[in-house]
Amino acid sequence: MKVLGLETSCDETGLAIFDSEQIDSPNQGLVGQVLYSQIELHATYGGVVPELASRDHIRKLVPLFHELLEQCQLSKTDIDAIAYTKGPGLIGALMTGALFGRSLAFGLGIPAIGVHHMEGHLLAPLMGANPPDFPFVSLLVSGGHTMLVAARGVGQYEILGESIDDAAGECFDKAAKMLGLPYPGGPNIAKLAETGDPNAYELPRPMLHKGLDFSFSGMKTAVHNLIKDTDGSDLAGDNSNDQVRADIAASFQHAVVDTLVKKCVKALKQTNMRRLVIAGGVSANTHLREMLTRELGKIQATVHYAPPALCTDNGAMIAYAGFERLVAGQADDLSVSCVPRWNIDELPAVSGSVAIAEQRGNGCSG
Repeated sequence: MKVLGLETSCDETGLAIFDSEQIDSPNQGLVGQVLYSQIELHATYGGVVPELASRDHIRKLVPLFHELLEQCQLSKTDIDAIAYTKGPGLIGALMTGALFGRSLAFGLGIPAIGVHHMEGHLLAPLMGANPPDFPFVSLLVSGGHTMLVAARGVGQYEILGESIDDAAGECFDKAAKMLGLPYPGGPNIAKLAETGDPNAYELPRPMLHKGLDFSFSGMKTAVHNLIKDTDGSDLAGDNSNDQVRADIAASFQHAVVDTLVKKCVKALKQTNMRRLVIAGGVSANTHLREMLTRELGKIQATVHYAPPALCTDNGAMIAYAGFERLVAGQADDLSVSCVPRWNIDELPAVSGSVAIAEQRGNGCSG
């Protein structure tokens, strides 16, 4: 089964084709993918402008679709099904991909299905070379979401904890803006932090000992106050000090990562699980990966990541998540509806999941 995946939930237009008959290939079934980022478009505003994002998706979807077909050396009639992001996300952006995907599926006479964006992230590590078996705890951490989920199978999710205010990635963006760094904040904070001392300044770890929920709004306030009260932290000031700014970036990054890691360890102990899956844009953070590997080793637990190209929003994760549900007989009707707010634990379970982790080496009939 060849599934076209469409991701348009926010500021990246991602398309990919997943082929279940190529699971044993070096690319684990991923025939090809294209991705267009709107970073430059939104950088001027320091964050995503929903209307601009929607318009840019409309401009890019058709040419990216043709580029993908050419890359994969396929025609549109070779596609067996289409999966598009149904939510959560920006409603206008979601509708562009949903309408394009549903219309194309109708024209080709093939099934289509709306996919939960965070389920796509959660399942993306299953497309790696060494996919984890269920059950596992998943840390989904990005610009819009921070949550811990107990995953016992496809669609069998229990939310263990989530952010009650800002997501971790959003906090990175806001801290970066305070330091005069460009959007997106995550990679720019990480780059500046490379030359900084993570222990130079003490920043809070909100809700560290209060269950598995997260709160990063207080962290944002603490960074604001630290920058305001520290000489040399102002990029535009006459006494701007690169080392001071690097130390602040490193201290901030370490505080966020320390919070995430300790919550992950607590979640694993609470569920008696020994596998952690981490997905979403923040999962690419090197400091986070290093600390997780070290701390999980202490409790004989393992950590699994999506392939680097699948950490941020992309069409491949949507194609694979859609495949899991399509092959189980699920599909949407002709109506198109998107869900800007959608809890992952509301998804129906997939019985008899054919996840890559279970079928690699055994073939797949599609």
